[in-house]
Amino acid sequence: MKRVSILLLLAALLYSAQAPKQFARRSMSDEFVGAWKLISFERRTAAGEVTYPMGQNPVGRLTYDALGRMSAQIMQPDRPKPQGAVPASWSAEEKAAAFDGFIAYYGTFSVSATERVVIHHVEASLYPQWVGSDQRRRYEFLGGQLMLLAGNGSGGAGTESRLVWELARQQLRRNAQ
Repeated sequence: MKRVSILLLLAALLYSAQAPKQFARRSMSDEFVGAWKLISFERRTAAGEVTYPMGQNPVGRLTYDALGRMSAQIMQPDRPKPQGAVPASWSAEEKAAAFDGFIAYYGTFSVSATERVVIHHVEASLYPQWVGSDQRRRYEFLGGQLMLLAGNGSGGAGTESRLVWELARQQLRRNAQ
């Protein structure tokens, strides 16, 4: 009986030594991990004007993985379709419309929980000036949604872009109901 008690005590001690590793608090960046579906994208000026850079019903995907990589794609779904089959045959106007209606980039990410900022460290982008840059986004988690806020950018001083994302699995669950 003593032997069983000693073995149980040793097992409990071994388990407790392992438990902190298994049940360690998730880091803030873990909250971002997943595939996010774009719900809305609007730009607000200091004067209160609201515009929709990718139209009223943009589509997009934002992905963060556990290894610290990210990618983002946002598209205006009603972009005009060019006449030619390949971009080399498109007119300058067709290329501009295709470019203006799409945002895409990827890289790594880090999170500053104290500043409530996620930083996208851009490795490749449709926008050449973003390559090698850090795109800082203030963030808020709102009941299964993620709001990213970016100041200025192409909207000018005093302008803020607001993008609301929802975890794709929640969207799938809602569609299944």
